[in-house]
Amino acid sequence: MDDVSSAEHEDVGLSSDGSARAGMSRRTKVAIGVITVTILAVEVILGRPFLASALDHLRAPRWGLLCLVVLAEAASMGLFARMQRRLLRAAGTDVQLQQALALAYAAHSLSISLPGGPVFSTAFNFKHMQRFGASAAIASWCVALSGILSTAALAMIGLLAAFLASGSGGAGAPVESIVSVLAIAAVVRVIAQRPQWLARPAIILLNLGYRILRRSADAGRERIESFVAQLSLVQMRGSDLRVATSWAIGNWALDAVGFSLACLAVNAHHLSVSQLIIAYAGGMAASTIPLVPGGLGIVDGALVLGLVAGRTPADDAIAAVVVYRLISWALVASVGWVLWWFIRKGTRAAPPT
Repeated sequence: MDDVSSAEHEDVGLSSDGSARAGMSRRTKVAIGVITVTILAVEVILGRPFLASALDHLRAPRWGLLCLVVLAEAASMGLFARMQRRLLRAAGTDVQLQQALALAYAAHSLSISLPGGPVFSTAFNFKHMQRFGASAAIASWCVALSGILSTAALAMIGLLAAFLASGSGGAGAPVESIVSVLAIAAVVRVIAQRPQWLARPAIILLNLGYRILRRSADAGRERIESFVAQLSLVQMRGSDLRVATSWAIGNWALDAVGFSLACLAVNAHHLSVSQLIIAYAGGMAASTIPLVPGGLGIVDGALVLGLVAGRTPADDAIAAVVVYRLISWALVASVGWVLWWFIRKGTRAAPPT
C-alpha cells in the first residue's frame, strides 16, 4: 500500500510539473504575442504619416511600368524553369517547356507560402521529376544542383552589391569574396560534371557513422554505390553547365529589374543603379532567414531600410516595396497554386512516366 501511495504521489507530482510547464509555455506564447502586437501598433502609430503618403502613391501608380514589373517577374520564373529543364536534359530526361514552367511555379508557391515551405517544395520537385522519367538519383541531383546554382547566382549579386557599397576607395575590400565565389564555382563545376567522385567520401562517412552506431554498413554502401552508378550516367557538358548558370543569374537579375521598375512605378526618385542593387541584395539576403513563409515582413523591412539608406523618402520606399511584393510574392504564388491544382489533378488522372 505504501508503494502504491508513493507511486500515486509521484504521478501527481509529475502531472503537476507537466501542467505547470504547459501553463508556463502558454503564458510565454501569450506574452510574446502581446509584445509583438504592441510593437506593431507602435510602429503603425509612429509611421502613420509615411503609411498615409505611401497609400497616396499606390492610388496613382504608373500602370505601364506595373505591367513591365509583371513581365519581368514572369521572365524571371521562366528562366528558372529553363535552368531546371536544362539540367534534366543534360541528365538524359527530356521535359516539355510548359511542364517545366508549371513545376517551377507550383514548387515556388509551396516554398514561399507554407511554413517549412522549402521542404515541401523539394519533395514536390523530386516527385514530379521522377514522373517525367528521371531516376531517384537524377532527380536528387537536379534538385540539389539547381539549388546550388541559384544560391551561387544570388551570392554573385551580393558580391556585386558589396563591391558597389565599398566605393572607389575600398575597391579591394571584396577580394576575398571574389576568391570564395570562384572557388565555389570550381567545386560546383567538378561535382556537376563528375558526380560519381562523391562516392568515396560518402562511403567513408557512412562507414564512420555505422562504426559509431556499431552496425554493419554493407546495406548502406550498396545503396550509395547504386545511387552513384545512376549518377555516372550523367554526361553534363560544359556548355550545359554554362547555360544553366547563366539562366540562374538571369533569374535573379530579372527579379532585380522588377524591383527597380516597381520603384519607378510609384515615382520613387533619387535612386542610382548601385543603390537599387545594394537594397535588393540586402532584401534577398534577408529572404534566406527561414522564420516565416516567403520572408514576409523580414524581406519587406530589409528592402525598405535599403532604399531609405539610399536616401529614398520613407513613403516612396514603402510604396515601392508594397508594389514589388504584391507582384513578386502574392501574384506569383497565386499563379503557382492554380498550377499546383492542375498538376495534382493531372497526377491523379495519369499514371507516372
